[in-house]
Amino acid sequence: MTIHIEDLKFQCIIGILDFERTTPQDVIINLTIEYNYKNNFINYADVVEIIKKTMIKSEFFLIEDALESLNLKLIKEYKAIKSINLKITKPSILPDCKVSVSNYCKSQS
Repeated sequence: MTIHIEDLKFQCIIGILDFERTTPQDVIINLTIEYNYKNNFINYADVVEIIKKTMIKSEFFLIEDALESLNLKLIKEYKAIKSINLKITKPSILPDCKVSVSNYCKSQS
């Protein structure tokens, strides 16, 4: 089974520049979760809440650290997850483009 969460948009503190540490900015999350469904329901609303709470509370300096943290947290929370494909976009950091970092994480179980 696959869960798709597309264009989840909210504001948080993320980045290394001085203004990024004081002013929340938009981030957009795109996520695909592959999981074993056999009686292992994953509530996508709960996944969204975990992502938002983690990003807002942690105030990451690097998108890469946010990616790793979210992957570990979701895999730990949901044992049925086989893999996660996660992309974090900062749509307003540069005037002429969107900047994103993504990764693919496979569960060890």
